[in-house]
Amino acid sequence: AWRVLQAGGSALDAVEQGCGQCEKDQCDGSVGYGGNPDETGETTLDAMIMNGDTMEVGAVGDLRRIKDAISVARAVMEHSKHTFLVGESASVFAENMGFTAEDLTTNTSLNIYKKWLNANCQPNYRQSVSPDPSNACGPYKPSARLQQTAGDQHINIHTHDTIGMIVINQKGHVTAGTSTNGARHKIPGRVGDSPVAGAGAYADSTAGGAAATGDGDVMMRFLPSYHAVELMRAGTDPTTACKKAITRIRKYFPQFFGAMICANITGGYGAACNKVPGFSQFNFMVYNAQLKSPLQAMVDCI
Repeated sequence: AWRVLQAGGSALDAVEQGCGQCEKDQCDGSVGYGGNPDETGETTLDAMIMNGDTMEVGAVGDLRRIKDAISVARAVMEHSKHTFLVGESASVFAENMGFTAEDLTTNTSLNIYKKWLNANCQPNYRQSVSPDPSNACGPYKPSARLQQTAGDQHINIHTHDTIGMIVINQKGHVTAGTSTNGARHKIPGRVGDSPVAGAGAYADSTAGGAAATGDGDVMMRFLPSYHAVELMRAGTDPTTACKKAITRIRKYFPQFFGAMICANITGGYGAACNKVPGFSQFNFMVYNAQLKSPLQAMVDCI
């Protein structure tokens, strides 16, 4: 992304190519093809890109057969009057825009899926169904709803992540983007927070940008990226803005897995995360004109 800016590319170009590189590299197994399969063994992708100058957004969810999710998201923004396309129809749109359809399954994702089936489909995201989802595979039918505890952790911290990127160029243009293959063993059709503007990421060239990662099913309910950017608009520094957005979620879901990055238009940046067992620190990358190479920064979770 930094090289794109140095070569004269736009902030949008930088976000697209930065997230796109992570898709190609299959970062952490949680971005791009061949990663976290759903209940049927298929890998599907979510992505979003936001232009903080115009407040335009392009997003895709449950994208099938197309590797370049962030680029398809940009195509939605630039070649349609819509904001968000999902599922098979998003894939057809991508093919019409010239993207290549190909199988996103790899030996790695297939092995993950087979291991899950052999473990009686554990873990999964079903509740109040029969047969008992805690020890059996489906198909499932609804049963009496059981009382859920708000603090229950939904996402395994080792089986989910997202690339979230904020770019602010020399002219002050702010762009943000995300890309992920979502929660491992998700129910087919599930779309997380990553492609949702204000949840997975948000950009406003009059204030700054933010991006989030973690349990999207919980985090999207609070629009943490939008919350953090509005706090920065009011003068809150980036670190505090991230902390306040995380703290608001924690009030209702103390054990949720999540982290955020924030950056304002004066060059300040920060991050925050919610401390849960196995997750006490959050690492993120920073690059700016004062640095000679990318800096891996770290924060202690709150």
